[in-house]
Amino acid sequence: MVSRIRRKFSSFAYFARKTYWRMVTAKPSLFVIALAVVGISIFLLGGGVYDLIVPYVPIGFPLGRRVLFFYPRYVHEQVFLESLTVMTVYGIGIAGFLLTYQSTKYAYKPRQAFMLLLVGCILIIIAYLYIENIMWLKIKGPL
Repeated sequence: MVSRIRRKFSSFAYFARKTYWRMVTAKPSLFVIALAVVGISIFLLGGGVYDLIVPYVPIGFPLGRRVLFFYPRYVHEQVFLESLTVMTVYGIGIAGFLLTYQSTKYAYKPRQAFMLLLVGCILIIIAYLYIENIMWLKIKGPL
């Protein structure tokens, strides 16, 4: 029985040492690093830290029979659905920027380059207008 326990702990030490060595010598791809940086920046800009720090963040703001996803009249207050919406819209904007960047790689295929550029610009404009609309509704107050 004792040898069995000793073998388990010795194999755990070997496993931990091997895992540590793999983590130290790992070289993730540039795409994975860029994706992680973009995800973290969207989380920070979208208000994820506020959602984690504030003890009670309501999901939405009840207004009669409907629920608002933004907190009216206070720009410094937010609800959980608002931060999720803002993070999603930021992701749409970044997807638009990535599509416009990808369009430069198709110099010899002008139709595909134009379509990628057009879709990317439309996504950027949609994201910008949506964020501006949310800010305007927050400043103006409920309908």
